Amino acid sequence: MDAADRDAGIDLAELLAAFSLATDLGLGQPMEHVLRSWRIAERLAERMGVPEDQRRELFYVSMLAWVGCIADSPEVAASFGDDIAFRADSYATDLAGAAGAGFFLRRAGRGGPLWHRVRVAATIVGSGGQHVVQGMQSHCVTTSTLAERLGLGPDVVTALRQFFTRWDGRGVPQGVSGTDIAPAVRLVHLADVVEVRYRNAGIEDAVGVAEERRGGQFAPDVVDAFVAHAEEVLSDGDGGNEIGLPRLRPLTEGELDSALEALADFTDLRCASRAGHSRGVAELAGAAARSLGLPTGDVIATRRAGLLHDIGLHGVPVTILERPGPLSATDWERVRLSSYYTERVLARPAALAKPGAIAAMAHERMDGSGYHLGVSGAAVPLTGRVLAAACAYRAMLEPRAHRAALSEKQAVGALRAAALDGDAVEAVLAAAGSGRRRRVTGPAGLTPREVEVLVLISRGAQTGEVADRLGISRKTAGTHIERIYTKTGASSRSTATLFALRAGLLDPLDL
Repeated sequence: MDAADRDAGIDLAELLAAFSLATDLGLGQPMEHVLRSWRIAERLAERMGVPEDQRRELFYVSMLAWVGCIADSPEVAASFGDDIAFRADSYATDLAGAAGAGFFLRRAGRGGPLWHRVRVAATIVGSGGQHVVQGMQSHCVTTSTLAERLGLGPDVVTALRQFFTRWDGRGVPQGVSGTDIAPAVRLVHLADVVEVRYRNAGIEDAVGVAEERRGGQFAPDVVDAFVAHAEEVLSDGDGGNEIGLPRLRPLTEGELDSALEALADFTDLRCASRAGHSRGVAELAGAAARSLGLPTGDVIATRRAGLLHDIGLHGVPVTILERPGPLSATDWERVRLSSYYTERVLARPAALAKPGAIAAMAHERMDGSGYHLGVSGAAVPLTGRVLAAACAYRAMLEPRAHRAALSEKQAVGALRAAALDGDAVEAVLAAAGSGRRRRVTGPAGLTPREVEVLVLISRGAQTGEVADRLGISRKTAGTHIERIYTKTGASSRSTATLFALRAGLLDPLDL
């Protein structure tokens, strides 16, 4: 069986549930808001007798409905300031009619000078809110595009394009109303709002907002069913796990890689200057890890970590990410927390735990000056060192709000001068075609094969076991071990193990 066709040990439902935690950050909600909303919608669907196939569609729509907010974040920030705060505040208001117009106008140009606020407000009034409508349409198209890349069916794609519709027809796209709206979307509309209102103010407020928007934003039959079963539907909606994730579609290794690439591309949409950043980091990190002789599993995990390392940025407003001047201490702390969020988002699915732990080290430095862990030296595994070097180099070659992109020569010099692992730096530069002056080897000049052997003997493998694991003769394995001792200055298996630890070759997740 080809490696790409092997079971990856993760279901599509688990992957989407993990990604939904990043979506929560972008909505300004506590983690698991999207999951709790789905649980509410699922319970409501069961009580309304919604068919099983539509309830499967409901899960996909719940997990992906807000993903498009990633893509329109720059536009939201340009018009309304902090995009995360804007979305968090929107749950308090029905966004149609006078109330909606007041909400948009009060937030027009927020955080900017008076002339900017006036100009944005004038644009909203003069265009009749058309640029807001266009943003909603872009959101829906972007979300449905992700659904297509994930191989979801046309019913899910169509439903996601209706996310900003309303029962009364005053939503987007215009002309779609009532029963023209997919059942899953009608359920998600209500569940998304009542989850926030219930969590913040209790069951009476949740029921009140449902009744207030009945026949407007929300479908009357969905509201009626919710009001009749509110206590049951909302119970344990703040963290209970009695309703597990559905088993939808086990992913192969190849399908997982494709899905992660799609999610990485969408993550980079938060800032125009970051387009392609995650995929570029992944390719550099994977190639560098391979050239350093890391085991195949570590190479795969490092590449996937490159795809995922910026997922925590969903918790950082675009107004901070795109600020041209220096950041305040508070804003800088929000940036530092992004790698913590990355680790949190990816911790739960077992298949993503290792790439997630590596991804969280993308900004660590060998002298302990990095974030969010602030670890140094041997505490940073080689996988993390490689990712940090790849991320730093790729970022140097890209423009940022506070600086222009560096030239290749400037980036090479800056990377070599940074507090990064020297071997990881040279491996990344070689992978990028910029490090031809030195032959890339492992620590202490170890060849890729010698790195493999060192990892094995450090974990207790005897000479014969090394030979069997690598498909080489016992004599060849013995020769490799002798050369390892000579190059590293080790005199025993114990001292060789200590060298491997200092070099970051023994990933704690593998011990």
